[in-house]
Amino acid sequence: MTEIDDRPPRRSPLLLVLSSVVSLVVIGGALTAPLVARVAGYEGEPVDLSEVQVWEIEDTRHTDRDVDYPQDPPAGGPHAPVWLDCGVYDEPVREENAVHDLEHGTVWITHDPALPERDVEALAEVLPDNGIMSPREGLSSTVVVTVWGAQLALDGARDPRLRLFLDEYGDGHTAPEFGVTCHGGTRDPAGAAPEPGLGA
Repeated sequence: MTEIDDRPPRRSPLLLVLSSVVSLVVIGGALTAPLVARVAGYEGEPVDLSEVQVWEIEDTRHTDRDVDYPQDPPAGGPHAPVWLDCGVYDEPVREENAVHDLEHGTVWITHDPALPERDVEALAEVLPDNGIMSPREGLSSTVVVTVWGAQLALDGARDPRLRLFLDEYGDGHTAPEFGVTCHGGTRDPAGAAPEPGLGA
């Protein structure tokens, strides 16, 4: 009497490998899609930081004089002995003091003074704790975000590259005094010291 083999037919090793690869591709695509969506720009176009300008800036001297910076806004260089306190300013700030903030790893968001209030509020919502924000005349774009040695001109307050820039540079790792805060500085936009002897 012939025995009937009711075991399922064996699949070839090659077929098993191919089916596993196809499964991984499908699952990987499903997992990757949300990541792409989170960094999608206008009309779903992917965005990146390819337009960030970077400079090697080694001069960290303190000076009480005005400085002619090569960037606008400045991205580092000689600066005032007093830095600005963290937060949002509703008038332009003295750049020599803001550069001292950059030395501390601070993010500086500047915007066109004519930017609508709702856009100013949107920028303030994403400003890091170690950050300052101020209006500035004559910007090359409506919003510019700067850290020590790196800068990006944005298309507006809701440009998705702002969050990418903050993710990449917002920790202050490009700054000469990485890990130092902007807290404790002057609240005077003109840069007057809050008390004698302040400076670092």
